[in-house]
Amino acid sequence: MKSTFKVNNIILFVIIAALAIFPFVSDSRTWTILLTQIFIFSILAMSYDILLGYTGIVSFGHAMFFGMGAYATAIMLDRFEPTVGMFVLSIAVGMCIAGIISFLVGLLTLRLKSHFFAMLTMAVSGLFLVLAEKWRTLTFGNDGFTFRAPEFFKDRMMYYLLVLGCLVLVYFCLRRFVDSPLGRVLIAVRENEQRTKSLGFQTLHYKVIASVVAGVIASLAGSLYAVSLRFVNTSVLTMDITLDALLMTIIGGVGTLIGPIIGAGVIELAQHYLSGLAKEHPIFERWIIFFGIVYILAVIFFPRGIVGAIRHLFWKKKNPIKMAIAPKRKGIAK
Repeated sequence: MKSTFKVNNIILFVIIAALAIFPFVSDSRTWTILLTQIFIFSILAMSYDILLGYTGIVSFGHAMFFGMGAYATAIMLDRFEPTVGMFVLSIAVGMCIAGIISFLVGLLTLRLKSHFFAMLTMAVSGLFLVLAEKWRTLTFGNDGFTFRAPEFFKDRMMYYLLVLGCLVLVYFCLRRFVDSPLGRVLIAVRENEQRTKSLGFQTLHYKVIASVVAGVIASLAGSLYAVSLRFVNTSVLTMDITLDALLMTIIGGVGTLIGPIIGAGVIELAQHYLSGLAKEHPIFERWIIFFGIVYILAVIFFPRGIVGAIRHLFWKKKNPIKMAIAPKRKGIAK
Protein backbone atom coordinates (compact mmCIF):
# COMPACT_ATOMS: atom_id res chain seq x y z
CA MET A 1 0.00 0.00 0.00
CA LYS A 2 2.80 2.42 0.93
CA SER A 3 4.72 1.66 -2.28
CA THR A 4 1.58 2.33 -4.35
CA PHE A 5 1.05 5.60 -2.48
CA LYS A 6 4.65 6.66 -3.18
CA VAL A 7 4.36 5.77 -6.89
CA ASN A 8 1.12 7.76 -7.18
CA ASN A 9 2.72 10.79 -5.53
CA ILE A 10 5.77 10.58 -7.79
CA ILE A 11 3.56 10.45 -10.90
CA LEU A 12 1.52 13.37 -9.57
CA PHE A 13 4.57 15.54 -8.93
CA VAL A 14 6.00 14.71 -12.38
CA ILE A 15 2.72 15.85 -13.99
CA ILE A 16 2.70 19.06 -11.93
CA ALA A 17 6.33 19.77 -12.87
CA ALA A 18 5.58 19.15 -16.57
CA LEU A 19 2.60 21.53 -16.47
CA ALA A 20 4.69 24.18 -14.69
CA ILE A 21 7.45 23.92 -17.30
CA PHE A 22 5.03 23.91 -20.28
CA PRO A 23 4.71 27.71 -20.83
CA PHE A 24 8.51 28.04 -20.81
CA VAL A 25 9.00 25.48 -23.58
CA SER A 26 5.94 26.31 -25.68
CA ASP A 27 4.95 29.69 -27.07
CA SER A 28 1.42 28.57 -27.98
CA ARG A 29 -0.95 31.23 -26.62
CA THR A 30 -3.96 29.03 -27.47
CA TRP A 31 -2.74 26.12 -25.38
CA THR A 32 -1.80 28.39 -22.49
CA ILE A 33 -5.31 29.87 -22.39
CA LEU A 34 -6.96 26.45 -22.86
CA LEU A 35 -4.97 24.85 -20.04
CA THR A 36 -5.77 27.82 -17.80
CA GLN A 37 -9.49 27.22 -18.42
CA ILE A 38 -9.05 23.51 -17.69
CA PHE A 39 -7.35 24.32 -14.37
CA ILE A 40 -10.14 26.72 -13.37
CA PHE A 41 -12.93 24.26 -14.16
CA SER A 42 -10.95 21.51 -12.44
CA ILE A 43 -11.18 23.53 -9.22
CA LEU A 44 -14.93 23.95 -9.76
CA ALA A 45 -15.40 20.24 -10.48
CA MET A 46 -13.42 19.22 -7.39
CA SER A 47 -15.63 21.45 -5.27
CA TYR A 48 -18.69 19.73 -6.72
CA ASP A 49 -17.13 16.33 -6.06
CA ILE A 50 -17.07 17.15 -2.33
CA LEU A 51 -20.87 17.29 -2.51
CA LEU A 52 -21.64 14.53 -4.98
CA GLY A 53 -18.74 12.14 -4.57
CA TYR A 54 -18.00 12.32 -0.86
CA THR A 55 -21.32 13.35 0.70
CA GLY A 56 -23.85 12.01 -1.79
CA ILE A 57 -25.52 15.41 -2.32
CA VAL A 58 -26.81 16.34 -5.79
CA SER A 59 -27.00 20.12 -6.06
CA PHE A 60 -28.37 22.07 -9.03
CA GLY A 61 -27.40 25.42 -7.54
CA HIS A 62 -23.62 25.20 -7.43
CA ALA A 63 -23.27 27.92 -10.07
CA MET A 64 -24.42 30.60 -7.62
CA PHE A 65 -21.21 30.24 -5.59
CA PHE A 66 -19.14 30.30 -8.79
CA GLY A 67 -20.98 33.48 -9.79
CA MET A 68 -20.48 35.08 -6.37
CA GLY A 69 -16.73 34.77 -6.72
CA ALA A 70 -16.79 36.05 -10.31
CA TYR A 71 -18.90 39.10 -9.48
CA ALA A 72 -17.04 39.91 -6.25
CA THR A 73 -13.70 40.01 -8.09
CA ALA A 74 -15.04 41.80 -11.17
CA ILE A 75 -16.86 44.51 -9.20
CA MET A 76 -13.96 45.21 -6.84
CA LEU A 77 -11.38 45.37 -9.65
CA ASP A 78 -13.74 47.64 -11.61
CA ARG A 79 -14.57 50.02 -8.74
CA PHE A 80 -11.09 50.16 -7.17
CA GLU A 81 -7.52 50.21 -8.40
CA PRO A 82 -6.82 46.82 -10.06
CA THR A 83 -3.78 45.77 -8.07
CA VAL A 84 -2.66 42.31 -7.01
CA GLY A 85 -3.58 43.17 -3.41
CA MET A 86 -7.11 44.15 -4.47
CA PHE A 87 -7.36 40.93 -6.50
CA VAL A 88 -6.44 38.84 -3.44
CA LEU A 89 -8.88 40.84 -1.29
CA SER A 90 -11.66 40.33 -3.85
CA ILE A 91 -11.07 36.57 -3.77
CA ALA A 92 -11.30 36.65 0.04
CA VAL A 93 -14.52 38.70 -0.08
CA GLY A 94 -16.07 36.34 -2.63
CA MET A 95 -15.14 33.29 -0.56
CA CYS A 96 -16.58 34.88 2.61
CA ILE A 97 -19.87 35.71 0.87
CA ALA A 98 -20.05 32.21 -0.64
CA GLY A 99 -19.27 30.66 2.75
CA ILE A 100 -22.02 32.62 4.52
CA ILE A 101 -24.62 31.96 1.81
CA SER A 102 -23.74 28.27 1.55
CA PHE A 103 -24.03 27.96 5.34
CA LEU A 104 -27.48 29.58 5.39
CA VAL A 105 -28.72 27.71 2.32
CA GLY A 106 -27.34 24.47 3.74
CA LEU A 107 -29.20 24.91 7.02
CA LEU A 108 -32.43 25.59 5.15
CA THR A 109 -32.20 22.93 2.43
CA LEU A 110 -30.08 20.01 3.63
CA ARG A 111 -32.87 18.71 5.85
CA LEU A 112 -34.61 17.70 2.63
CA LYS A 113 -33.87 14.45 0.82
CA SER A 114 -32.72 13.58 -2.72
CA HIS A 115 -34.62 15.39 -5.49
CA PHE A 116 -36.41 17.75 -3.07
CA PHE A 117 -33.05 19.18 -2.06
CA ALA A 118 -31.84 19.35 -5.69
CA MET A 119 -34.93 21.27 -6.83
CA LEU A 120 -34.73 23.73 -3.94
CA THR A 121 -31.06 24.48 -4.65
CA MET A 122 -32.00 25.16 -8.27
CA ALA A 123 -34.71 27.57 -7.09
CA VAL A 124 -32.29 29.43 -4.78
CA SER A 125 -29.74 29.66 -7.59
CA GLY A 126 -32.48 31.05 -9.84
CA LEU A 127 -33.15 33.79 -7.28
CA PHE A 128 -29.52 34.92 -7.43
CA LEU A 129 -29.63 34.85 -11.24
CA VAL A 130 -32.72 37.09 -11.27
CA LEU A 131 -31.07 39.39 -8.71
CA ALA A 132 -28.00 39.73 -10.96
CA GLU A 133 -30.22 40.46 -13.98
CA LYS A 134 -32.27 43.13 -12.22
CA TRP A 135 -29.56 44.87 -10.15
CA ARG A 136 -28.16 46.62 -13.21
CA THR A 137 -26.50 49.45 -11.28
CA LEU A 138 -24.10 46.87 -9.84
CA THR A 139 -23.97 44.02 -12.36
CA PHE A 140 -25.12 45.68 -15.64
CA GLY A 141 -27.54 42.78 -16.07
CA ASN A 142 -27.23 40.39 -19.02
CA ASP A 143 -24.93 42.84 -20.85
CA GLY A 144 -22.21 42.42 -18.24
CA PHE A 145 -19.13 44.60 -18.07
CA THR A 146 -15.41 44.49 -18.72
CA PHE A 147 -12.80 45.42 -16.15
CA ARG A 148 -9.05 45.76 -15.89
CA ALA A 149 -6.94 42.99 -14.45
CA PRO A 150 -3.77 43.68 -12.44
CA GLU A 151 -0.78 44.60 -14.60
CA PHE A 152 1.03 41.56 -13.24
CA PHE A 153 -1.41 39.27 -15.09
CA LYS A 154 -1.07 40.88 -18.51
CA ASP A 155 1.52 38.21 -19.17
CA ARG A 156 -0.62 35.09 -19.68
CA MET A 157 2.24 32.91 -18.47
CA MET A 158 2.14 34.44 -14.99
CA TYR A 159 -1.61 33.97 -14.74
CA TYR A 160 -1.24 30.38 -15.98
CA LEU A 161 1.25 29.63 -13.19
CA LEU A 162 -0.98 31.31 -10.59
CA VAL A 163 -4.02 29.23 -11.58
CA LEU A 164 -1.91 26.05 -11.67
CA GLY A 165 -0.65 26.87 -8.17
CA CYS A 166 -4.24 27.37 -6.96
CA LEU A 167 -5.25 24.03 -8.48
CA VAL A 168 -2.41 22.18 -6.77
CA LEU A 169 -3.10 23.90 -3.44
CA VAL A 170 -6.84 23.16 -3.61
CA TYR A 171 -6.21 19.53 -4.57
CA PHE A 172 -3.90 18.83 -1.64
CA CYS A 173 -6.13 20.72 0.82
CA LEU A 174 -9.22 18.81 -0.31
CA ARG A 175 -7.34 15.52 -0.26
CA ARG A 176 -6.34 16.24 3.32
CA PHE A 177 -9.96 17.18 4.06
CA VAL A 178 -11.49 13.96 2.67
CA ASP A 179 -8.82 11.78 4.32
CA SER A 180 -9.50 13.35 7.73
CA PRO A 181 -11.93 11.86 10.28
CA LEU A 182 -14.46 14.47 9.16
CA GLY A 183 -14.12 13.28 5.59
CA ARG A 184 -14.66 9.68 6.68
CA VAL A 185 -17.92 10.71 8.32
CA LEU A 186 -19.00 12.38 5.07
CA ILE A 187 -18.35 9.12 3.22
CA ALA A 188 -20.38 7.28 5.86
CA VAL A 189 -23.23 9.75 5.30
CA ARG A 190 -23.05 9.06 1.58
CA GLU A 191 -23.15 5.30 2.07
CA ASN A 192 -25.84 5.12 4.76
CA GLU A 193 -27.05 8.29 6.47
CA GLN A 194 -29.47 6.53 8.81
CA ARG A 195 -26.79 4.19 10.14
CA THR A 196 -24.43 7.15 10.60
CA LYS A 197 -27.13 8.90 12.63
CA SER A 198 -27.61 5.80 14.76
CA LEU A 199 -23.91 5.95 15.65
CA GLY A 200 -24.48 9.37 17.21
CA PHE A 201 -23.31 11.71 14.43
CA GLN A 202 -25.30 14.86 13.67
CA THR A 203 -25.30 14.28 9.92
CA LEU A 204 -26.83 17.69 9.13
CA HIS A 205 -23.81 19.43 10.66
CA TYR A 206 -21.41 17.44 8.52
CA LYS A 207 -23.41 18.05 5.35
CA VAL A 208 -23.45 21.77 6.06
CA ILE A 209 -19.66 21.73 6.50
CA ALA A 210 -19.31 19.95 3.13
CA SER A 211 -21.63 22.53 1.55
CA VAL A 212 -19.58 25.44 2.94
CA VAL A 213 -16.27 23.93 1.78
CA ALA A 214 -17.68 23.27 -1.70
CA GLY A 215 -19.16 26.78 -1.94
CA VAL A 216 -15.93 28.49 -0.89
CA ILE A 217 -13.82 26.54 -3.41
CA ALA A 218 -16.38 27.19 -6.18
CA SER A 219 -16.13 30.92 -5.40
CA LEU A 220 -12.35 30.76 -5.87
CA ALA A 221 -12.88 29.16 -9.29
CA GLY A 222 -15.33 31.93 -10.20
CA SER A 223 -12.85 34.67 -9.26
CA LEU A 224 -10.11 33.09 -11.37
CA TYR A 225 -12.53 32.62 -14.28
CA ALA A 226 -13.62 36.27 -14.27
CA VAL A 227 -10.03 37.54 -14.37
CA SER A 228 -9.12 35.10 -17.16
CA LEU A 229 -11.83 36.70 -19.35
CA ARG A 230 -11.63 40.29 -18.00
CA PHE A 231 -15.40 40.22 -18.40
CA VAL A 232 -18.39 39.01 -16.41
CA ASN A 233 -22.14 38.74 -17.01
CA THR A 234 -25.03 36.64 -15.72
CA SER A 235 -23.83 33.55 -17.62
CA VAL A 236 -21.65 32.72 -14.59
CA LEU A 237 -24.83 32.07 -12.60
CA THR A 238 -26.67 29.91 -15.13
CA MET A 239 -27.50 26.22 -14.91
CA ASP A 240 -24.91 25.48 -17.60
CA ILE A 241 -22.09 26.04 -15.11
CA THR A 242 -23.59 23.55 -12.65
CA LEU A 243 -24.18 20.99 -15.40
CA ASP A 244 -20.58 21.36 -16.59
CA ALA A 245 -19.32 20.67 -13.07
CA LEU A 246 -21.66 17.67 -12.80
CA LEU A 247 -20.54 16.19 -16.12
CA MET A 248 -16.86 16.74 -15.35
CA THR A 249 -17.26 14.94 -12.04
CA ILE A 250 -19.20 11.99 -13.48
CA ILE A 251 -16.97 11.52 -16.54
CA GLY A 252 -13.74 11.77 -14.54
CA GLY A 253 -14.86 9.64 -11.62
CA VAL A 254 -17.08 10.46 -8.66
CA GLY A 255 -15.40 10.49 -5.26
CA THR A 256 -11.81 10.56 -6.53
CA LEU A 257 -10.75 14.27 -6.65
CA ILE A 258 -8.30 13.49 -9.46
CA GLY A 259 -11.26 12.34 -11.57
CA PRO A 260 -12.89 15.79 -11.83
CA ILE A 261 -9.56 17.21 -13.07
CA ILE A 262 -9.44 14.60 -15.84
CA GLY A 263 -13.14 15.18 -16.56
CA ALA A 264 -12.54 18.92 -16.88
CA GLY A 265 -9.73 18.25 -19.33
CA VAL A 266 -11.86 15.88 -21.43
CA ILE A 267 -14.84 18.25 -21.64
CA GLU A 268 -12.85 21.43 -22.29
CA LEU A 269 -10.72 19.75 -24.97
CA ALA A 270 -13.80 18.19 -26.58
CA GLN A 271 -15.55 21.57 -26.68
CA HIS A 272 -12.45 23.26 -28.10
CA TYR A 273 -11.84 20.76 -30.90
CA LEU A 274 -15.47 20.18 -31.84
CA SER A 275 -16.19 23.92 -32.06
CA GLY A 276 -12.99 24.32 -34.08
CA LEU A 277 -14.07 21.63 -36.55
CA ALA A 278 -17.28 23.59 -37.20
CA LYS A 279 -15.20 26.19 -39.09
CA GLU A 280 -13.86 23.54 -41.48
CA HIS A 281 -16.72 21.04 -41.84
CA PRO A 282 -20.40 22.10 -41.98
CA ILE A 283 -21.49 18.86 -40.31
CA PHE A 284 -19.82 20.04 -37.08
CA GLU A 285 -21.79 23.30 -36.95
CA ARG A 286 -24.08 21.56 -34.48
CA TRP A 287 -21.07 20.46 -32.48
CA ILE A 288 -23.08 20.29 -29.27
CA ILE A 289 -24.80 17.15 -30.65
CA PHE A 290 -21.43 15.42 -31.09
CA PHE A 291 -20.46 16.59 -27.63
CA GLY A 292 -23.57 14.87 -26.29
CA ILE A 293 -22.55 11.69 -28.11
CA VAL A 294 -19.10 11.86 -26.50
CA TYR A 295 -20.75 12.13 -23.09
CA ILE A 296 -23.11 9.18 -23.78
CA LEU A 297 -20.20 6.99 -24.91
CA ALA A 298 -18.19 7.95 -21.81
CA VAL A 299 -21.07 6.96 -19.53
CA ILE A 300 -21.61 3.65 -21.40
CA PHE A 301 -17.98 2.55 -21.47
CA PHE A 302 -16.89 4.19 -18.20
CA PRO A 303 -19.88 3.93 -15.81
CA ARG A 304 -17.55 4.48 -12.84
CA GLY A 305 -15.85 7.38 -14.60
CA ILE A 306 -12.39 7.25 -16.16
CA VAL A 307 -10.49 7.07 -12.87
CA GLY A 308 -13.00 4.64 -11.37
CA ALA A 309 -12.68 2.32 -14.38
CA ILE A 310 -8.86 2.37 -14.18
CA ARG A 311 -8.93 1.62 -10.45
CA HIS A 312 -11.39 -1.23 -10.98
CA LEU A 313 -9.18 -2.70 -13.70
CA PHE A 314 -6.09 -2.65 -11.47
CA TRP A 315 -8.09 -4.11 -8.57
CA LYS A 316 -9.21 -7.00 -10.79
CA LYS A 317 -5.61 -7.75 -11.77
CA LYS A 318 -4.42 -7.65 -8.15
CA ASN A 319 -7.36 -9.65 -6.75
CA PRO A 320 -8.37 -12.26 -9.35
CA ILE A 321 -9.52 -14.72 -6.66
CA LYS A 322 -11.84 -12.18 -5.04
CA MET A 323 -13.30 -11.32 -8.44
CA ALA A 324 -13.98 -15.01 -9.08
CA ILE A 325 -15.66 -15.46 -5.68
CA ALA A 326 -17.74 -12.26 -5.86
CA PRO A 327 -20.31 -13.51 -8.42
CA LYS A 328 -20.82 -16.72 -6.41
CA ARG A 329 -21.46 -14.70 -3.26
CA LYS A 330 -24.00 -12.59 -5.12
CA GLY A 331 -25.70 -15.75 -6.30
CA ILE A 332 -25.84 -17.14 -2.75
CA ALA A 333 -27.21 -13.83 -1.47
CA LYS A 334 -30.03 -14.01 -3.98
